Amino acid sequence: MEGWIHTPIEDQEEFDKSVKAVCDIYKSAPRLHKEGVKVISCDEKTGIQALERIITPMRPGRCERQEHEYERHGTQCLIANFEVATGRIISPTIGQTRTEKDFAKHIKTTIGTASTAEWIFIVDNLNTHQSESLVRLIALECEIKEDLGQKGQKGVLKSMSTRSSFLSDPSHRIRFIYTPKHASWLNQVEIWFSILVKRLLKRLSVTSKKELKHKISGFIDYFNATMAKVFKWTYKGKVLAS
Repeated sequence: MEGWIHTPIEDQEEFDKSVKAVCDIYKSAPRLHKEGVKVISCDEKTGIQALERIITPMRPGRCERQEHEYERHGTQCLIANFEVATGRIISPTIGQTRTEKDFAKHIKTTIGTASTAEWIFIVDNLNTHQSESLVRLIALECEIKEDLGQKGQKGVLKSMSTRSSFLSDPSHRIRFIYTPKHASWLNQVEIWFSILVKRLLKRLSVTSKKELKHKISGFIDYFNATMAKVFKWTYKGKVLAS
Protein backbone atom coordinates (compact mmCIF):
# COMPACT_ATOMS: atom_id res chain seq x y z
CA MET A 1 0.00 0.00 0.00
CA GLU A 2 1.31 3.44 -0.94
CA GLY A 3 0.47 6.79 0.58
CA TRP A 4 1.42 10.40 0.02
CA ILE A 5 2.23 12.97 2.68
CA HIS A 6 0.60 16.23 1.61
CA THR A 7 0.89 19.54 3.46
CA PRO A 8 -2.61 20.72 4.49
CA ILE A 9 -4.09 23.29 2.10
CA GLU A 10 -4.79 26.53 3.96
CA ASP A 11 -7.14 28.04 1.37
CA GLN A 12 -8.73 25.49 -0.96
CA GLU A 13 -10.30 28.11 -3.22
CA GLU A 14 -7.01 29.94 -3.71
CA PHE A 15 -5.17 26.64 -4.20
CA ASP A 16 -7.64 25.53 -6.91
CA LYS A 17 -7.37 28.92 -8.61
CA SER A 18 -3.57 28.71 -8.72
CA VAL A 19 -3.63 25.13 -10.02
CA LYS A 20 -6.09 26.12 -12.75
CA ALA A 21 -3.87 29.03 -13.82
CA VAL A 22 -0.90 26.69 -14.24
CA CYS A 23 -2.89 23.98 -16.06
CA ASP A 24 -4.59 26.51 -18.33
CA ILE A 25 -1.25 27.93 -19.45
CA TYR A 26 0.05 24.42 -20.18
CA LYS A 27 -3.03 23.78 -22.32
CA SER A 28 -2.57 27.08 -24.16
CA ALA A 29 1.18 26.68 -24.69
CA PRO A 30 1.03 25.24 -28.26
CA ARG A 31 -1.25 28.06 -29.43
CA LEU A 32 0.83 30.70 -27.65
CA HIS A 33 4.01 29.28 -29.16
CA LYS A 34 2.58 29.81 -32.66
CA GLU A 35 1.84 33.39 -31.67
CA GLY A 36 5.44 33.92 -30.54
CA VAL A 37 4.81 33.67 -26.79
CA LYS A 38 7.40 31.68 -24.84
CA VAL A 39 5.92 29.51 -22.05
CA ILE A 40 8.75 28.34 -19.79
CA SER A 41 8.73 26.02 -16.80
CA CYS A 42 11.71 27.13 -14.71
CA ASP A 43 13.38 25.97 -11.51
CA GLU A 44 16.73 25.25 -9.88
CA LYS A 45 18.33 21.90 -9.13
CA THR A 46 20.80 22.65 -6.38
CA GLY A 47 23.61 20.67 -4.79
CA ILE A 48 24.47 18.54 -7.82
CA GLN A 49 27.55 16.75 -6.54
CA ALA A 50 30.71 16.24 -8.54
CA LEU A 51 31.42 12.69 -7.36
CA GLU A 52 34.43 10.70 -8.46
CA ARG A 53 33.26 7.12 -8.05
CA ILE A 54 35.35 3.99 -7.73
CA ILE A 55 34.63 1.79 -10.73
CA THR A 56 35.66 -1.87 -10.99
CA PRO A 57 36.31 -2.40 -14.71
CA MET A 58 34.51 -5.02 -16.77
CA ARG A 59 36.37 -8.29 -17.33
CA PRO A 60 35.50 -11.70 -18.77
CA GLY A 61 32.54 -13.12 -16.90
CA ARG A 62 31.93 -9.98 -14.83
CA CYS A 63 30.26 -6.69 -15.72
CA GLU A 64 31.53 -3.27 -14.70
CA ARG A 65 30.69 -2.45 -11.07
CA GLN A 66 30.30 0.86 -9.27
CA GLU A 67 31.55 0.71 -5.69
CA HIS A 68 30.04 2.57 -2.74
CA GLU A 69 33.13 4.70 -2.16
CA TYR A 70 33.57 8.07 -3.86
CA GLU A 71 35.45 11.35 -3.57
CA ARG A 72 33.62 14.67 -3.49
CA HIS A 73 34.77 17.56 -5.68
CA GLY A 74 32.13 20.16 -4.80
CA THR A 75 28.70 20.98 -6.17
CA GLN A 76 26.99 22.89 -8.96
CA CYS A 77 23.54 24.46 -9.32
CA LEU A 78 21.52 24.13 -12.51
CA ILE A 79 18.79 26.63 -13.38
CA ALA A 80 16.80 25.04 -16.19
CA ASN A 81 14.12 26.32 -18.57
CA PHE A 82 11.77 23.67 -19.96
CA GLU A 83 9.93 25.10 -22.97
CA VAL A 84 6.44 23.65 -22.57
CA ALA A 85 5.43 23.78 -26.26
CA THR A 86 8.57 22.06 -27.60
CA GLY A 87 9.88 19.92 -24.74
CA ARG A 88 13.36 21.46 -25.11
CA ILE A 89 15.69 22.89 -22.47
CA ILE A 90 16.66 26.42 -23.44
CA SER A 91 19.29 28.81 -22.09
CA PRO A 92 20.32 26.79 -18.98
CA THR A 93 22.59 28.27 -16.31
CA ILE A 94 25.11 26.13 -14.42
CA GLY A 95 26.99 27.82 -11.59
CA GLN A 96 28.09 27.87 -7.98
CA THR A 97 25.08 29.49 -6.29
CA ARG A 98 21.39 30.31 -6.67
CA THR A 99 21.06 33.76 -5.11
CA GLU A 100 18.43 36.28 -6.16
CA LYS A 101 21.02 37.95 -8.38
CA ASP A 102 21.86 34.59 -9.97
CA PHE A 103 18.21 33.99 -10.80
CA ALA A 104 17.64 37.51 -12.12
CA LYS A 105 20.76 37.16 -14.30
CA HIS A 106 19.45 33.82 -15.57
CA ILE A 107 16.10 35.38 -16.53
CA LYS A 108 17.87 38.29 -18.22
CA THR A 109 19.98 35.89 -20.29
CA THR A 110 16.92 33.81 -21.16
CA ILE A 111 14.77 36.67 -22.39
CA GLY A 112 17.78 38.01 -24.28
CA THR A 113 17.44 35.05 -26.64
CA ALA A 114 14.20 36.62 -27.94
CA SER A 115 14.34 40.18 -26.68
CA THR A 116 11.03 41.39 -28.11
CA ALA A 117 8.97 38.26 -27.41
CA GLU A 118 6.37 37.80 -24.72
CA TRP A 119 7.53 35.46 -21.95
CA ILE A 120 5.55 33.51 -19.34
CA PHE A 121 7.56 31.72 -16.66
CA ILE A 122 6.05 29.06 -14.39
CA VAL A 123 7.96 29.03 -11.08
CA ASP A 124 7.45 28.03 -7.46
CA ASN A 125 7.25 30.36 -4.46
CA LEU A 126 10.95 30.50 -3.61
CA ASN A 127 11.92 33.96 -2.38
CA THR A 128 14.46 34.41 -5.18
CA HIS A 129 11.58 34.10 -7.66
CA GLN A 130 9.92 37.15 -6.07
CA SER A 131 12.97 39.30 -5.36
CA GLU A 132 13.81 42.96 -5.64
CA SER A 133 16.41 42.18 -8.32
CA LEU A 134 13.81 40.38 -10.42
CA VAL A 135 11.25 43.18 -10.07
CA ARG A 136 13.80 45.77 -11.16
CA LEU A 137 14.82 43.63 -14.13
CA ILE A 138 11.24 43.14 -15.34
CA ALA A 139 10.44 46.82 -14.87
CA LEU A 140 13.47 47.70 -17.00
CA GLU A 141 12.76 45.11 -19.72
CA CYS A 142 9.06 46.06 -19.90
CA GLU A 143 9.88 49.79 -19.82
CA ILE A 144 7.77 50.37 -16.71
CA LYS A 145 8.55 53.85 -15.41
CA GLU A 146 6.54 53.87 -12.17
CA ASP A 147 8.23 54.33 -8.80
CA LEU A 148 8.82 50.83 -7.42
CA GLY A 149 9.05 52.02 -3.82
CA GLN A 150 11.43 50.62 -1.24
CA LYS A 151 11.94 47.06 -0.05
CA GLY A 152 10.33 46.43 3.31
CA GLN A 153 8.66 49.84 3.42
CA LYS A 154 6.44 50.84 0.50
CA GLY A 155 5.34 50.32 -3.08
CA VAL A 156 5.85 47.32 -5.32
CA LEU A 157 9.05 46.36 -3.52
CA LYS A 158 7.50 46.39 -0.04
CA SER A 159 6.97 42.64 0.44
CA MET A 160 7.04 39.27 -1.30
CA SER A 161 3.30 39.61 -1.79
CA THR A 162 3.53 42.99 -3.54
CA ARG A 163 6.49 41.85 -5.63
CA SER A 164 4.66 38.66 -6.62
CA SER A 165 1.60 40.68 -7.70
CA PHE A 166 3.79 42.90 -9.86
CA LEU A 167 5.68 39.99 -11.42
CA SER A 168 2.48 38.09 -12.23
CA ASP A 169 0.70 41.09 -13.79
CA PRO A 170 -0.83 39.78 -17.07
CA SER A 171 -0.37 43.17 -18.73
CA HIS A 172 3.43 42.80 -18.64
CA ARG A 173 5.32 41.41 -21.64
CA ILE A 174 7.32 39.26 -19.22
CA ARG A 175 5.38 37.71 -16.37
CA PHE A 176 5.44 34.87 -13.88
CA ILE A 177 2.81 32.31 -12.88
CA TYR A 178 3.39 30.82 -9.43
CA THR A 179 2.55 27.27 -8.44
CA PRO A 180 0.62 26.98 -5.16
CA LYS A 181 2.63 26.65 -1.96
CA HIS A 182 3.90 23.09 -1.41
CA ALA A 183 2.90 22.17 -4.98
CA SER A 184 6.09 22.68 -6.97
CA TRP A 185 5.34 19.23 -8.46
CA LEU A 186 3.00 21.11 -10.80
CA ASN A 187 6.07 22.55 -12.50
CA GLN A 188 6.90 20.47 -15.57
CA VAL A 189 10.64 21.08 -15.30
CA GLU A 190 10.58 18.80 -12.24
CA ILE A 191 9.77 15.92 -14.59
CA TRP A 192 12.79 16.82 -16.69
CA PHE A 193 15.00 16.92 -13.59
CA SER A 194 14.01 13.30 -12.91
CA ILE A 195 15.13 12.42 -16.46
CA LEU A 196 18.46 14.17 -15.83
CA VAL A 197 19.01 12.15 -12.65
CA LYS A 198 18.09 8.79 -14.18
CA ARG A 199 19.89 9.24 -17.48
CA LEU A 200 23.03 11.08 -16.30
CA LEU A 201 23.60 11.88 -12.65
CA LYS A 202 22.73 8.54 -11.04
CA ARG A 203 25.92 6.82 -12.23
CA LEU A 204 28.04 9.80 -13.27
CA SER A 205 31.68 9.90 -12.17
CA VAL A 206 33.68 13.11 -12.62
CA THR A 207 36.92 14.50 -11.25
CA SER A 208 35.96 18.19 -10.96
CA LYS A 209 33.13 20.71 -10.99
CA LYS A 210 34.30 21.80 -14.43
CA GLU A 211 33.84 18.28 -15.77
CA LEU A 212 30.42 18.01 -14.09
CA LYS A 213 29.33 21.24 -15.76
CA HIS A 214 30.58 19.97 -19.12
CA LYS A 215 28.73 16.66 -18.72
CA ILE A 216 25.44 18.39 -17.82
CA SER A 217 25.74 20.77 -20.77
CA GLY A 218 26.50 17.85 -23.06
CA PHE A 219 23.49 15.91 -21.82
CA ILE A 220 21.21 18.91 -22.42
CA ASP A 221 22.45 19.17 -26.01
CA TYR A 222 21.91 15.42 -26.48
CA PHE A 223 18.45 15.59 -24.91
CA ASN A 224 17.37 18.47 -27.13
CA ALA A 225 18.63 16.70 -30.25
CA THR A 226 17.27 13.20 -29.61
CA MET A 227 14.82 13.03 -26.69
CA ALA A 228 12.91 16.30 -26.40
CA LYS A 229 9.15 16.02 -26.63
CA VAL A 230 6.12 17.67 -25.09
CA PHE A 231 4.76 16.24 -21.85
CA LYS A 232 1.10 15.25 -22.07
CA TRP A 233 -0.40 16.99 -19.09
CA THR A 234 -3.30 15.39 -17.22
CA TYR A 235 -4.97 16.53 -14.03
CA LYS A 236 -7.21 15.45 -11.13
CA GLY A 237 -4.85 12.89 -9.69
CA LYS A 238 -3.85 11.32 -12.97
CA VAL A 239 -0.19 10.73 -13.74
CA LEU A 240 1.89 12.56 -16.32
CA ALA A 241 2.77 10.72 -19.50
CA SER A 242 5.37 11.63 -22.09
